[in-house]
Amino acid sequence: MIFNKETAEKTAELLLQINAIKLNPRNPFTWASGWKSPIYCDNRLILSFPAIRNYVRDEFAKNIEKQFGKPDVIAGVATGAIGIGILVAECMGLPFVYVRPEPKKHGRQNQVEGFLQKGQNVVVVEDLISTGNSSLLAVEALKEAGANIKGMAAIFTYGFGLAEENFKNAKVELYTLSNYQNLLSLAVAKTYITEEEQQTLSEWNVNPSTWNV
Repeated sequence: MIFNKETAEKTAELLLQINAIKLNPRNPFTWASGWKSPIYCDNRLILSFPAIRNYVRDEFAKNIEKQFGKPDVIAGVATGAIGIGILVAECMGLPFVYVRPEPKKHGRQNQVEGFLQKGQNVVVVEDLISTGNSSLLAVEALKEAGANIKGMAAIFTYGFGLAEENFKNAKVELYTLSNYQNLLSLAVAKTYITEEEQQTLSEWNVNPSTWNV
């Protein structure tokens, strides 16, 4: 679910402007999973554009507090959401921790890095939601460390039905700055893509694992 329509449209436009999101229905990308995709999203690029990263930071900070209340801690999911997560925590005057994909193999063998007390209210910041599996593994790690998860806030989601089901089953509330539906509408309106290409992109979104196979 998006925080609000205005933010969703503005965020989508900014991501397209800096090529953080690339749309190429005629020459699809190949994801690490092997899926063929007409879209590629790399939100790490946001950090290289001060005005845009500040916009994303401010929208996160404002909408997180509005939707979830002010938490005790902001947690970022490694590695893509560490940078923006720190900015959000700084803006809100809150402590920050981040979650590794798995515990370290040496030292204290931490998976959650930073100071976190049991019972603290945590909002998790993520850069991108696809199936939601890796994001929800981070949530589980935080819960095992004693955190009370208020919800997750992400920059962008592909809006897959599988992700919605995964978050529902995990009982984790997810809000995003923008999503696939708003992206496509804006991309057509701003002539980044044609209506025919929009149709192709919509078809991919329904069943991405078998699209163009």
